[in-house]
Amino acid sequence: MKVLGIVLCGLTFLAIAAFFMLLPDIRIVRTDVRSDGRMTRKDRLCCLTVTVLYAALAFFRLGDGEAPQSFAEFCAGEEAILLLEEPSRIGSVLCYTGINTGSYAVSFSADGISYTDAFVLEQDYAQILKWVEPEFPEITADKICSIRITAYGNDPWLGEAAFFHEGKKIALKAGNRQGETLIDEQDLVPAESSWKNSSYFDEVYHVRTAEEHIRGIKPYEISHPPLGKILISVGIRVFGLTPFGWRFMGTFFGVLMLPILYLFLKKMTGSTLASICGTILLASDFMHFVQTRIATIDTYAVFFILMMYWFMYRYACDGKKRDLALSGVFFGIGAACKWTCFYAGAGLALIWLVLQLNRLCDHSERAGRRWASFLSNCAWCVLFFVLIPACVYYVSYFPYGIARGMGGAGMFLKKEYLELVLENQKFMFSYHSGVTATHPYSSRWYQWMLDIRPILYYLKYYPDGSYASIAAFVNPLLCWSGLAAMIMMLFRTAVNRDRNAAFLIAGYLAQLIPWMFVSRVVFEYHYFPSTVFLVLAMGYLFSFMEKTKHGKTVVIAITAVSVLLFALFYPALSALPVNREVFSALLGWLPGWPI
Repeated sequence: MKVLGIVLCGLTFLAIAAFFMLLPDIRIVRTDVRSDGRMTRKDRLCCLTVTVLYAALAFFRLGDGEAPQSFAEFCAGEEAILLLEEPSRIGSVLCYTGINTGSYAVSFSADGISYTDAFVLEQDYAQILKWVEPEFPEITADKICSIRITAYGNDPWLGEAAFFHEGKKIALKAGNRQGETLIDEQDLVPAESSWKNSSYFDEVYHVRTAEEHIRGIKPYEISHPPLGKILISVGIRVFGLTPFGWRFMGTFFGVLMLPILYLFLKKMTGSTLASICGTILLASDFMHFVQTRIATIDTYAVFFILMMYWFMYRYACDGKKRDLALSGVFFGIGAACKWTCFYAGAGLALIWLVLQLNRLCDHSERAGRRWASFLSNCAWCVLFFVLIPACVYYVSYFPYGIARGMGGAGMFLKKEYLELVLENQKFMFSYHSGVTATHPYSSRWYQWMLDIRPILYYLKYYPDGSYASIAAFVNPLLCWSGLAAMIMMLFRTAVNRDRNAAFLIAGYLAQLIPWMFVSRVVFEYHYFPSTVFLVLAMGYLFSFMEKTKHGKTVVIAITAVSVLLFALFYPALSALPVNREVFSALLGWLPGWPI
């Protein structure tokens, strides 16, 4: 397997070397590429093909489509009684947890009257919507006939409970109402707990809150604005509170990024080859694949960042206020998902300011007319980048209002609603500025740029010695070649006055620079928004490279190596079990990777 690691590394650096070899041939190209962005039949076919193929892969093994839907909603001290159809020993337990935190004292009885404490099942914030298998000493008595489960804590919910002896599920009957709820979906009990049937990583926060929004309950996770969790709840409403349901919307938005990126590159380059290869780079990026398949809010922020920059680019090219307005609307929607979209907004503001200064300095029109146009544009931006986003952001808190007993359009005018929105802003600011926790997979912004410290979302060891993992990091080819492409964007901005290059640099740095000043624990997935601009920069340079000698071959080869790397790393991105040697070759490829 060491040979595999050497081959992977060699192919990657060979592709990057070819990319570098062509950079001197394109650095002196003077003119920006101008295109009306029209999609030909070939473009539509290529875009559709890549999107459909990626969608098939993204939704494949996304998660189970079934999970317990009925929950025993315990009050503190309340009991559930389960009766064994035949007396038996008990060797293991598998329980499906619901929302709220607490614990359950599990006791066994041989006569249904006196009970002996067996173990305590903890349902803390990290054990939400999971199949949990607590460890406990096997009860040696042969005549266990009754099980008592007593709840303590913050009124926890429990979905299902299954008990086993020598690997076989024990047949149970309900001894009371709560007991009936705990065994009404025994056919859904899996063989083991895994990412397919349980929440993992930060899903325990965001999925829980999405379900609380549906049920009108005061939300647990309030460290981010609500809209991302509302979008997660759409998938839950359609497909149920299942792993597939809570991951559906993120994956769907991840698929939607591909045609948007294709349109972006087509408009920017006018090249079908550059557009299709750039889109494939995004489709084969590890971060894009992993991050859009986990039910967290980052996908929505990145999608709306892509949308706001797409429409700002259209405005920069065509000068249509409709595109400027749409850029502002998507900025508002993105900000209501996650505050990182405010970083993107700073980049948009810089781009808009440069555009306006250039137009003010254009003496082909009278000064009065130029200033009138500028003031009109300012008013337009106040409307679509301030007032409308503020309204979207404000209204997105409606689940918080519902949880406090408010309802209807009138709640947005209530002082209580305004106060809860303002309270949450104060909390979010103090929370993010005051985080002091540490994490074994934390990393800094400069490590993201070089792919030095991926984050491991999921890891499971199997009895046969195999491993299943889900790791989030950027495809090394995109990470390193994209960084070179960004350096070339700086060169083209300074030497060629390339406006496209300047646009991409502004978007990239707007997402990266703020993290340079953040001292709290951060992770590589915070680089996700920046990777979109790496792809755009690569695609933009592809349009120049294809005009050089052997350039098309190199562009296609780089894209093919990216796909090959994705295929080889797929087990480490999708929890596909592999043996120890393969696992070490994939996630131990570079020093600092999470073997």
